[in-house]
Amino acid sequence: MMVAEQKTEPGEENAAKLEEEGKKPVPSFLSKAPVSEPKSEVKSEAKQEPEPELEAEPEPKSKPVSPSPKPEVKKRPVPSFVNSGSSPEPEVEAGLPNMDRHFAKKIWTPKRIASIGAVATFVGLVVYMAIFGDHSAKLNVQVERITISEVTHGPFQEFIVQRGTVLPIQTYYLDALEGGQIEEIFLEEGTFIKEGDPILQLSNPQTEQRVLTQETQLFEQMNRMESTRLNQEIQDIDRQQRLMNLELSLKQNERDFLKEKELYERKLSSEDNFLAAQDRYENSKKLKAFMLETVRRDSLYRINELAVLHKRAGSLQLQMDDVRRPLVNLTVRAPIDGQLSQLNAEIGQLMNRGMRIGQIDVLSGYKMRAGIDEFYITKITKGLKGTIEIDDEKYELSIRRVFPEVVDGQFEVDMDFVDAPPKSIRRGQTEQIRLELDDPEQALLLPRGGFYQTTGGNWVFVVDGDEAVRREVRIGRQNPEFFEVISGLAPGERVVTSSYENYEEIDKLILQQ
Repeated sequence: MMVAEQKTEPGEENAAKLEEEGKKPVPSFLSKAPVSEPKSEVKSEAKQEPEPELEAEPEPKSKPVSPSPKPEVKKRPVPSFVNSGSSPEPEVEAGLPNMDRHFAKKIWTPKRIASIGAVATFVGLVVYMAIFGDHSAKLNVQVERITISEVTHGPFQEFIVQRGTVLPIQTYYLDALEGGQIEEIFLEEGTFIKEGDPILQLSNPQTEQRVLTQETQLFEQMNRMESTRLNQEIQDIDRQQRLMNLELSLKQNERDFLKEKELYERKLSSEDNFLAAQDRYENSKKLKAFMLETVRRDSLYRINELAVLHKRAGSLQLQMDDVRRPLVNLTVRAPIDGQLSQLNAEIGQLMNRGMRIGQIDVLSGYKMRAGIDEFYITKITKGLKGTIEIDDEKYELSIRRVFPEVVDGQFEVDMDFVDAPPKSIRRGQTEQIRLELDDPEQALLLPRGGFYQTTGGNWVFVVDGDEAVRREVRIGRQNPEFFEVISGLAPGERVVTSSYENYEEIDKLILQQ
């Protein structure tokens, strides 16, 4: 029985030698150029056997073209060192000479598979991040540089805190009612004075001359009026005297008439004498009646005229007082009891009419005057309550007067102490006044912070673990301590309440310790 001698291919011998030397052979299909077989044999065992010359690989799409018709060959597997992947083994044509042997090119090489897998993984990751990734803008911040506050539920009261100034309950201003030059100052600033006390003396020669001229004219009118009254009295006396004479004449004529009548009846007197006596008597009676009517009418007229004269005299007296008032006003006197808290006067100073000389404070009580932003002008009304803390004690205040005039964006109010004011209070002292705008009611509370200047209360950063996420919220009323949260937050949540400057475009804050 004959055993077929198996012919060892040169490539197999080279592979075996390389395995013995611990070197990994390079697959022939990875070579860029054909390797020529050396013509001389190398006897040294350290050198490699010459490899058979390989034909250049065609492109993957084209099939290898044989230079000559191929005989039927037996397919044998390629050595393992060449087929080192999951790719299908290249077919090796057996039975051909070394120079005419062709090797099929491997398309799915490990390197190519790795490259395609890496590219596919990268593309998939990019697509996933584009669709499902977190695209929010982030910023790393240090926790110690921000303020984090907790949302709570409690009573909310809308109030404002304003700076108020202590003023006396009543103040009288001293103005120059007449112009003039200051001759003398009787009192100094800070003196306690009584009503009517002289404070300073002015002099004005023109005013004095004008007053004297007007007084002279008034005196002339008063003298004429007095002369009229005296004439009326003289006329009254004359009428009374005439009436008395008529009464006397009437009595005499009456006696004569009675006497003549008796004689005439006795035939002792003539009829002419009797009739003459009777005529005189009748005439006296008529004169008396006429005189009485005249006196009555004159009396009525005189009474009316005297009333007019009296009224005119009073008017003249008032005019005289008015004329003399400028002279009186040259002496500045205290209108009330109090303290002369201010006096702007110097000897020889010229004061014009209407100039402010000083002021007097009534120290029986004090009030607080505060300037309030015009935003609250519709909410501030008479009777609104407020509190003030002095010497660790709280005192209640009530608005007594609201000044409607707005100056530089503010209006003023006067507030009185409901009870006795503190003893240590002084004029000009300033204190913080808590002015309550409504009654307390339950609400969600967020402490005030600088974030409101940036967000306007429309969004905040809510802390969630090591992050603070931007969230839309609604803020309602506010006071100097809290904001009223309408929606968007829940009790117990923590919010970054410090300034959001440079955070406008940020969606998430990464909190770092």
